[in-house]
Amino acid sequence: MNPNMFYLLASILFSIGLIGVVSRKNLFILYMSIELMLSSVSLILATLSKVLGNANGSVMALLIIGVIAAEAAVFLAMIVSLYRARRTLDSDTFNALREGAFND
Repeated sequence: MNPNMFYLLASILFSIGLIGVVSRKNLFILYMSIELMLSSVSLILATLSKVLGNANGSVMALLIIGVIAAEAAVFLAMIVSLYRARRTLDSDTFNALREGAFND
């Protein structure tokens, strides 16, 4: 297959993720958009690695997948904690992330 198709797919996925980050207020949608952007970068690195014939891009893609997994655990725990505190996932509600912000 032509690598340009993979670049086009990754660009479309990154654009969709960027639009989701900019336009949405729900924290879970923001999380999914960030994950989509990281996955598209991983796809670009893997495709570039295949085109150039070395493993550097594939190693970076694997490292990004590891970061995605760690981020998923931390971010989902934060989402659950914030939802339990305020019963909403609207990002405008959480304008101050400081100690004692959820006491009111």
